[in-house]
Amino acid sequence: MENQKISDFLAEQLQQAPEQCQASFLSFEDFWERKLWHQLTNALVDFFRLPESAPQRLPIFKNFVLSFADRINQLNFVSLGLMASTECADDQERLSFLTSLADKVNKVDSQDAYIYALAEVANVKQRLQNLDGAQKDLETCQRVLDSFDAVETVVHASFYKVNADYYHAKQEFASFYKNALLYLACINLEDIPESERVSRAYNLSVAALVSDSIYNFGELLLHPILDSLADTPHTWLRDLLFAFNRGDLTAYDVLAGNVSKNQFLHSHRFFLYQKISLSALTEMVFRRPPHDRNLTFASISAETKVGPEEIEHLVMKALSLGLLKGAIDQVGQVAQINWVQPKVLDMKQIEGMRNRLKDWDAGVNQLGHWIEGVGKDVWAA
Repeated sequence: MENQKISDFLAEQLQQAPEQCQASFLSFEDFWERKLWHQLTNALVDFFRLPESAPQRLPIFKNFVLSFADRINQLNFVSLGLMASTECADDQERLSFLTSLADKVNKVDSQDAYIYALAEVANVKQRLQNLDGAQKDLETCQRVLDSFDAVETVVHASFYKVNADYYHAKQEFASFYKNALLYLACINLEDIPESERVSRAYNLSVAALVSDSIYNFGELLLHPILDSLADTPHTWLRDLLFAFNRGDLTAYDVLAGNVSKNQFLHSHRFFLYQKISLSALTEMVFRRPPHDRNLTFASISAETKVGPEEIEHLVMKALSLGLLKGAIDQVGQVAQINWVQPKVLDMKQIEGMRNRLKDWDAGVNQLGHWIEGVGKDVWAA
């Protein structure tokens, strides 16, 4: 009945103002056509996500979806193509399929879909050990993404995921760490399988430890993905990260026996000890009040367990990395520190800060009472 009323209204308007009504009719028709394509696309996406649909995905995509590819949302079109590509016989066939898919959406008005597809092309090239080809595709993705004001989260997630895998394959740990965390920021952690969560947490932890430019990994310590390592054979790695964060040399000595379980950690044993020594130094400075940060080399040696002859080098390393700011008195064998890099605190460190604040508050009160007593009538309480 409602459709009949609409049709009657359109017919009446057509007689009164032909051109205006024809435009309205076309808009009305276009609206319903777009709505139907949208519903069809969503139904196909839901179907492709069903595990039982696996054998039908590739035939349906090639024989049906491609016939109306230009009429549907291009990101959804690529999503269907990516799901269909999982049923290719091997990576060579998958590469050919995805390259064709990327070329099809490489248009001015669908560059986001192009990046979405091209990132997966780079991913397959990595698996085929074509790292140079993967790098070129990822550089193209980066250039196009930089030109966007905004883009769908799924596009960013795809790019960061493949970029992280590329840097992991190249053993560029700092870049891997950055891109892996950006990928995790773009997704819901519950959407990835538990096994993948454990794998990503493990690789991120190793990268944070062996990288020579990452000395503050608070983002990882606060991220729920690290909890994936709890109650697994890799629990020690999580504990090791927290030991590094608080400069706990005793805990490191207990956990160090596990380092040989990973070849990267094992090959960086000397560097790891230097890194936790730096962490112990910054923790030593952090625990002291600002007016008591002139540290003798002897006290540093006792805290960090570094030989007296290596203390100056240790302090200079901390200064050069920006972990500390200050100066070294070589004659007096004293490090004068006036700033320490902020970091994530565990409960024990927070308790220490609370106690220092209480001491500071007591000191302020004591000073106030002294001034009041000395000033007598001049001092107004």
